[in-house]
Amino acid sequence: MRYYKKKEEIAKRKAGTQTIGESIKGLLQAYRLEGKLNEVNLVQRWEEIMGKPIALKTQELYFRDQKLFVRLTSAPLKHELNMSKSKVVELLNRAAGHEVVKEVVFL
Repeated sequence: MRYYKKKEEIAKRKAGTQTIGESIKGLLQAYRLEGKLNEVNLVQRWEEIMGKPIALKTQELYFRDQKLFVRLTSAPLKHELNMSKSKVVELLNRAAGHEVVKEVVFL
């Protein structure tokens, strides 16, 4: 004997469903991991955002309190990037889609 569900039961179940993407976003917000995930995403996309020449001279990247710390191996590049900090912050936030970085510190 087969069991068939009533149309009402099927419709009721579909009304309360979410997509997997919505569920994951809700989970990240509930556990307050969304900000950290955005930071990790920016660190991984550093070469794509800033370009290969800058990425080759970057030694270390890390976040602390919405500040991105960038350790560079080239003093002239450090000076040049210090002169355009606001542009770098704007570029990074545009790549993330919203404000993730409030300040950049070049070391």
